[in-house]
Parts: sequence; C-alpha cells; structure tokens
Amino acid sequence: MWGYSMMDGVAGGWGWWHGFGLISMLLFWGLVIAAVVFLVRAIAGERTSGPVGGKDRSLEILEERYARGEINKEEFEEKRRTLKL
Repeated sequence: MWGYSMMDGVAGGWGWWHGFGLISMLLFWGLVIAAVVFLVRAIAGERTSGPVGGKDRSLEILEERYARGEINKEEFEEKRRTLKL
C-alpha cells in the first residue's frame, strides 16, 4: 500500500479550500456584474435625467419664440400656463 495521508478521504485532497475557492469566485463575479449594472444605470440615468439647470426645454423654446416675435404676449402667457400644469 501507499500509506495513509492526512489528505486522503477529505474531498480528494482539497478540503475546505475547495469550498472557499468556489465562494470567492462567485463573490468576485457577483461584484463584477454588480459594477457593470451600476455603471450602465448611471450612464443611462444621465441621458434621461430632468431638465438641464432645472428649466424645462419646452419653456425655453416658448420664451425664444416670444423673444423673436413669433407669438404675441397673450399666446405666450396661455402656453406658459399650459406648460406649467
């Protein structure tokens, strides 16, 4: 016979390290996937965020049209009230 080693019969010589390696690998890949999801959401969130500078773009366009004389004061006030609803 070859003799008896302390590692014989304990998960083929791996012992508890085998389980530790598996858990470490799963934890590593879980963190990588979570980081990718976080980055994708952060990038997508920047594109779909609210108005720049806190002002709605539609109101800016309305003000520009009024300033150019394309609409009169009554139209401007009516449309502004509608946009603020």
